[in-house]
Amino acid sequence: MEIVPVSEKLKSLFPAFEPALLREMAEHALLREVEAGDTLLRTGQYIQSAVLVLSGSVKIYRKGDEGGEFFMYYLGPGEACALSMVCASRSEASQVTAVASEVSLLLSIPIERMSQWMKEYRTWYEFVIATYRNRFDEVLNVIDNVAFRSMDERLEFYLQKQQSQCNCKDLFLSHQEIANDLNSSREVISRLLKKMEQRGWVALHRNHIELLKLGS
Repeated sequence: MEIVPVSEKLKSLFPAFEPALLREMAEHALLREVEAGDTLLRTGQYIQSAVLVLSGSVKIYRKGDEGGEFFMYYLGPGEACALSMVCASRSEASQVTAVASEVSLLLSIPIERMSQWMKEYRTWYEFVIATYRNRFDEVLNVIDNVAFRSMDERLEFYLQKQQSQCNCKDLFLSHQEIANDLNSSREVISRLLKKMEQRGWVALHRNHIELLKLGS
C-alpha cells in the first residue's frame, strides 16, 4: 500500500472540510490498516466509533439467525458506514457485519468527537447527512432487487456492481461467494453464470469470472 501522510489523505478525500476539522481528524481519530478478510464489525457488537474508509473497500452485509449472509453494499474511499454511525450515537448494537474486501486504510472516529463536530463544523454535518441519504438509497436498491427482480436479474446487477467497485473486468469470486452474497445456492448461481456465458456476457475461468458484454 502506498504510504501517504494521513493529513494529505484526508485533504484529498475531503477537500470541502474546514482546515480546523481536518486537523482534529488527524489528531483525534485512530488510523489503522486491515487485511482482506478481516472482520471489522460483527452483528450484535456495540460500537464506540464511526469508521471512514481512506483506501481499499469494506463489504457490508446482514447475517441471518441461521447463519446466512446477505450482501448489502460496499464502502469505498471517502465513505462511512451510516448504520455504524447511528448505532454508535445511540449506544446500540450493530445490525450489520463489516468485512474488509481488500487491504484497507481506515479512520476510526470516537463517537464524542463525531457529535461535537456535528455542532461545530457545517461540512461534517453535511457529510453525515449525505452519508445517511446515500446508504438509505443503497438499502432501497437492495429491497428493490429482492422484491422486484428475478435471480438472474439480481445476479447481473450484482456483477455490474462488482465491476463498478473494482473498475475491472476480472472478478476473483467463487460461485459459492456469490451465492452467499445473494442468499442463494451455488448450484443456482453456477447454472445462471453458465447461461450468461452462453450468451457471450461472461467467460468462466477456473479461478475468476471475466466480464465481456454483460447485459448487452
